[in-house]
Amino acid sequence: MITYGGGGKGTWGKLLDTDGESHIDRNDPNYDSGEEPYQLVGATISDPLDDYKKAVVSIIEEYFSTGDVEVAASDLRELGSSNYHLYFIKRLVSMAMDRHDKEKEMASVLLSALYADVISPSQIRDGFVILLESADDLAVDILDAVDILALFVARAVVDDILPPAFLTRAKKALPESSKGFQVLQTTEKNYLSAPHHAELVERRWGGSTHITVEEVKKKIADLLREYVESGDAVEACRCIRELGVSFFHHEVVKRALVLAMEIRTAEPLILKLLKEASEEGLISSSQMAKGFARLEESLDDLALDIPSAKSLFQSLVPKAISEGWLDASFMKSSGEDGQAQAEEEKVKRFKEEVVTIIHEYFLSDDIPELIRSLEDLGMPEFNPIFLKKLITLAMDRKNREKEMASVLLSALHIEIFSTEDIVNGFIMLLESAEDTALDILDASNELALFLARAVIDDVLVPLNLEDIGSKLQPNCSGSETVRMARSLIAARHAGERLLRCWGGGTGWAVEDAKDKILKLLEEYESGGVLGEACQCIRDLGMPFFNHEVVKKALVMAMEKKNDRMLDLLQVCFNEGLITINQMTKGFTRIKDGMDDLALDIPNAEEKFNFYVECAQKKGWMLASFGSSVGDGSSKAVAAT
Repeated sequence: MITYGGGGKGTWGKLLDTDGESHIDRNDPNYDSGEEPYQLVGATISDPLDDYKKAVVSIIEEYFSTGDVEVAASDLRELGSSNYHLYFIKRLVSMAMDRHDKEKEMASVLLSALYADVISPSQIRDGFVILLESADDLAVDILDAVDILALFVARAVVDDILPPAFLTRAKKALPESSKGFQVLQTTEKNYLSAPHHAELVERRWGGSTHITVEEVKKKIADLLREYVESGDAVEACRCIRELGVSFFHHEVVKRALVLAMEIRTAEPLILKLLKEASEEGLISSSQMAKGFARLEESLDDLALDIPSAKSLFQSLVPKAISEGWLDASFMKSSGEDGQAQAEEEKVKRFKEEVVTIIHEYFLSDDIPELIRSLEDLGMPEFNPIFLKKLITLAMDRKNREKEMASVLLSALHIEIFSTEDIVNGFIMLLESAEDTALDILDASNELALFLARAVIDDVLVPLNLEDIGSKLQPNCSGSETVRMARSLIAARHAGERLLRCWGGGTGWAVEDAKDKILKLLEEYESGGVLGEACQCIRDLGMPFFNHEVVKKALVMAMEKKNDRMLDLLQVCFNEGLITINQMTKGFTRIKDGMDDLALDIPNAEEKFNFYVECAQKKGWMLASFGSSVGDGSSKAVAAT
């Protein structure tokens, strides 16, 4: 037995045992305070968010007592933790909802003052989102919570601190049975759709603060008009100072710029006033930038009254920056916002156009016309969006349209879509699979069929499915769809089953075309007439698929060691039957499948290089086409 000290097996023994009570005599001459037993004090771990929430309650209470916007803004700025400001919005509105109209009006005024200056637009949006999400809880404690919160949302829209599009986006994120959803419906129906809704919403709480805001706006308009008539900048600055609303100076800037647009002869005077107000420190740089930003946001509406508003604004910004009274960073942020808005508008227009193009295709089954329409749009960067829209529309229709969509994908991949376009389009589809499933029964199975069919049609290769799966969340609906597609491809007789998955129809068009191309080339090779061969190619009516003629003709020339096929290609090119684009794609297909082809035709690479040289000399292909097989990555595409 091993013992440690006297305490028995497996213990540290009596050296550390304290069975009896130990007493320290502070009167002992040898007393040492360091021998006093330590007291363990539990330290509370502070949660920064909890601390923030407690601090903002004090700021809000003080603001409701004093009505001092500047102090509230300053206190919030000093508090820091700007990433928590969305909770300030929630607390401010929820506290005001349980008080009188005066506090509700004060809350709206404060939000407008803090917008962009202290709290970013995205945080304003997020703050209202969490308010809407908590509407069910608020309704338990506050009578008419739905109506009051609806009015806060409407007021935020009227005050330009929430975009009107917020309502549509927020609705999508809320359950229809929730109080938050009811809030948005009430906002739209009862407030924003009413005649003269802006004035009604602004006057709804009608307290003293509201009157002050209205009076300030009127005084700003009056002093600017008087300044344009008199040209006395000193007097105008004095009037601005006397207003005593430095948090509202952005309104001075905005209204001054609008006046400069309305009265073109007043522009020099307005710029002079704003410059002097900036140099004196009367209007801060943040308020100046906020005024420009507010005007920029309302340019679309302003353009209805002043058609040249956008171009005038764009000319005013560089002038203000060059004279030093507008921060140069505004140009960058404005440009980025403008670009984002322009891009969003461009995408929206593209979606509208392609819906029409797809509907026409489902009616006409005319692939060349669809390809021409897409090329006319001139937006190849949105090809993935087209794919998503095509399959989404087809999924909501009959098997005929589903089959047409698959056939079209094959044609587009050959003609104008890259593999990357196809992959990205499917990723977009799968990322939104759960939303799609709300509208389309069995969406997951149908998406799996589209994916698997794309592999069978050589639009994608199996490795692409791994790429697609890696871009999705591991346990999402889209990942399950990719796994399902892999299972479909791995099944016995998968090729035949998937080609017939939509029940035939247009379904066999591509396979039939391949068979017909092979037969017409065999007939021509065995002594057929050039003109008849060309007519047969024309009768196929699938010009987007003529690269297959090129590919099979070249393979046959290699196998038969007969260059007669080159004569056919020459005539087809001369008559415009096969374009340079289709010719190049046919040669590219051969190059990509050279590894497999060389197993059956030992000198395939040598012959291929000879054909490329011949084609380039005769102008069938661009001189930049690389003949060496090593120039392109092999896709191991079967060449037969």
